Amino acid sequence: MKNMIYVETGSTDVCFNLASEYYFATEKRLDAPVYLLWRTTPTLVVGKFQNALEEIDRNYAEEKGITVVRRLSGGGTMYLDEGGLQFTFIEPSDGIGIQFKQYILPIVQALQKLGIPAGFNGRNDLVVQGKKFSGNSQYKLNGITVHHGTMMFATNVEEMVKATTVDPDKIISKSIKSVRERVTNLREHLPVGTDLSYEAFKHHMITAVAGDPVNEYRMTDADVLRIEQIAEEKFRGYDNVYGRSPKFGVKNAARFAGGKVCVFVQVENGKIKECAFTGDFFSPYESEELSRPLIGCRYHPDDIALAVESLPEDAIYCVTKEELTSLVSG
Repeated sequence: MKNMIYVETGSTDVCFNLASEYYFATEKRLDAPVYLLWRTTPTLVVGKFQNALEEIDRNYAEEKGITVVRRLSGGGTMYLDEGGLQFTFIEPSDGIGIQFKQYILPIVQALQKLGIPAGFNGRNDLVVQGKKFSGNSQYKLNGITVHHGTMMFATNVEEMVKATTVDPDKIISKSIKSVRERVTNLREHLPVGTDLSYEAFKHHMITAVAGDPVNEYRMTDADVLRIEQIAEEKFRGYDNVYGRSPKFGVKNAARFAGGKVCVFVQVENGKIKECAFTGDFFSPYESEELSRPLIGCRYHPDDIALAVESLPEDAIYCVTKEELTSLVSG
């Protein structure tokens, strides 16, 4: 990619940065390929076709203030934080299929200039000494290719595992060990004696890929305003993340003082479409009466709690509303 234009987003807001990609791919066409480098506060980015609720520990993410967002490209869930660096290439493309190699080659060559023996695993990951440090994904819009990838420079691996492990109580310690054996931070592979700050690393990745001096486009106030609008429309909010999840079913069960309670919920577009309770519990109400307040509510603990609160106090014998909310929420 020649005559590349670098754009600095100046933001650690993942929604703004993803919206920037979309903006320069669809509305602000520059006269050369566009290159972005950005970082973000702790974030979980799920792929376009994934069921977000199956891929992440939503409760942990909310407790820790980790942003959850859905990108417009396929692939798996990625954990990002301020110790990582994300890159994006945007350019016209005549090809129909997904093609990675031409976009990751400049990144690999730039890292090799630092003495890091980076390489491509042939699918969508970049590796060093057999360990993954980068995941890549891509989407196309009206003849424009948007290729984006991650680079772990000093990413918090423990947080990455905790946020993406759905059942942490059982397997979190084992998962951390396993992930550490498969992923790595680039900082650990710099030549002996090399002390490279994050800022210096980013500067190198800008000039090594875009050239020196850098041909930079500086965003105008109008650009920023429009990007913020796109962020709201396409990336922020429950519906953009969970409402786009495919239809799926959840079955949870637990034993309480009042007996065993099982619940099955069918979720579509992020809302509960069907719900049924079974078990050896006692209740003066029919199963349909217990389920009715939950039908149509968002599959989110806050909404579920409100729905359960509307049930009578004696809905299920010796099962509290807090216990019932936790059971349905999973």
